[in-house]
Amino acid sequence: MTRQHHTRTARTPRTTAALRRGLRRETAGTLALLADEEDFTAMRVYPTFPFDDHPQYLAHADAVLASLAATGGHTTVALFDPEEYADYCADTGIDPDHPGSRARYTAERAATGARVPYTGQPLDTLVPLLVETAVRRATWEYATTLLGDAGPCADCGRDIGLASYDRASQLLLRLLDAAGSGTHHLVCSVPAEDDLLIAVLHATREDTGPALLDRAEAAEFTSVLAAGIARGTPGGVVLRTSTPGTLDRLHGWRLRDGRLVPLTEAEVFDAYCTDALTGEPVAPESHADYRAGFPLGPDDLTHPH
Repeated sequence: MTRQHHTRTARTPRTTAALRRGLRRETAGTLALLADEEDFTAMRVYPTFPFDDHPQYLAHADAVLASLAATGGHTTVALFDPEEYADYCADTGIDPDHPGSRARYTAERAATGARVPYTGQPLDTLVPLLVETAVRRATWEYATTLLGDAGPCADCGRDIGLASYDRASQLLLRLLDAAGSGTHHLVCSVPAEDDLLIAVLHATREDTGPALLDRAEAAEFTSVLAAGIARGTPGGVVLRTSTPGTLDRLHGWRLRDGRLVPLTEAEVFDAYCTDALTGEPVAPESHADYRAGFPLGPDDLTHPH
């Protein structure tokens, strides 16, 4: 048996300042951003909040992000919610009119809230991405709450939320398998109380092998679909498939009794040409082929109820 000998390489002595700079590059930072004018105005009630103008505030935020990135460290950006901040200060017993309290809230948001990495992108690109991420996270949290509140089945005692999530996962796998190769864009919409839950999933599949997708998007999509299954609400799923050199193929399904029932070609056309939020008509796309939904195999999945 041979023995490996590890030798310690000689290091050049470094100054205290150089060591601290090196450590600073390994320290992650977070900036919680007041993205819109309304949230910015709400923070102006605190005398220690130093800004009077929202565009000026955004310009300074942009400069701070650029300086953090220049040091080589990792920086993330979160949304600063003034209402949530006030509740946080009340719950923790800290003074809301203190910079340290805002920093503490920001650290909490960095650990638990929606956030995006800063890679040097301008704020007019970063802010919409941050808002979209926050909306997606809120949708996922609401959907998981609905699943958790579903309770046990009165007949068999099974956890309806868990069973609905399992069924939604199987339906998604069948859908992606039947969709074949191409770049897929799926949207699931489910009504809940006075709101409409919408989840989006992107997937890519080659001629062979499984579909490649983002795990977070898949979890959000599955949770929303499962919430519709658990509540028995009439939701729906639409699918756009793109392949080079052909028209985009558009398909759709209606969620009914825990199943995805294929829509007809006319129903798919209506679904894509109607705004889901306002109900107003939308012009059809010239580069799209509206098709009926395809079957997702025999209905041999275990129903959650």
